[in-house]
Amino acid sequence: MNILVYTLSAPLARGPRDLPAFVAKLGKCPFKSPIARALWGGFHADRLGYAFVAGYSAALSRLFEHAAPAETPPAYASLCATESGGAHPRAIATRLDKRGGTLVLDGEKTFATLATIAEQLLVVASRGIEADGKNRLRVVRVKPNAPGVSIVPRGELPFTPEIPHAVVRFTDVTIEDDDVLPGDGYDVWLKPFRTIEDTHVVASTVGYLLGAARAHDFGREAIAELASLAVALVDVAARPPDEPVTHIVLAGLFASMRRLIAALAPAWEKAPEDERTRWLRDQPILMVADKVRAKRTEAAWQSLTSPLPLRERGRG
Repeated sequence: MNILVYTLSAPLARGPRDLPAFVAKLGKCPFKSPIARALWGGFHADRLGYAFVAGYSAALSRLFEHAAPAETPPAYASLCATESGGAHPRAIATRLDKRGGTLVLDGEKTFATLATIAEQLLVVASRGIEADGKNRLRVVRVKPNAPGVSIVPRGELPFTPEIPHAVVRFTDVTIEDDDVLPGDGYDVWLKPFRTIEDTHVVASTVGYLLGAARAHDFGREAIAELASLAVALVDVAARPPDEPVTHIVLAGLFASMRRLIAALAPAWEKAPEDERTRWLRDQPILMVADKVRAKRTEAAWQSLTSPLPLRERGRG
């Protein structure tokens, strides 16, 4: 059975209603591909926050497929990038330095999603500034309980409060050479992850809405539209995350999902009050990073519509 058939026909089993139990359930997903796991996790979630956890975890697995296919991705991890100045490459001040032949990590990440439940932290750190002014970044694996690691939970957000975030500090943390992941920390890891995360979180949201639509009788037309979005997301997830077409199609899927969400507003009156209240409260998470996505989409259009170099003109 493929994931699309599954979401349209499998018995409903939404929940459990606490995060550790839901995370344990995600580990029993019968599907292998990250996008299928995102849809499956969302389908079994009873709230958008848990669907996000499924999408985020699946996105990190897809990131490893893209950036380091020879590496085994962790089951649950936190990509620690954001610092007091943001997550732009220039803002990364956490340092990975060699002292006496040993790599040592020092710094602070101010907003690390799922760090409190992760089995592994993926930390974006600087190796110094290059001659051209570029911050040379790498990604390193760190155990949450490693000496020198401090994880302090942050307060709940006004939406999706079930998703844990934390401040993570690293003080003289020893890093083994094997735990420095291959490739540039920004071009190979952080930049692609933004596209991959969007794709898989939209997929887990669509999975959640498919579960809600079936559970609360939103109607076959709504279910069919959601299934068509799921098909498109499976296609996008298989595309290279750095291609302009991927960004443009993903922007279109965001727009389609938002139009469908607006159209489904009356149908939510059929849902139990607690779930309907959570859904209305949690929708702002779908608008996080809208400005970044808009810039990414505009850049994709520009790259596709800019004039061809002279040597390319006349070919066809």
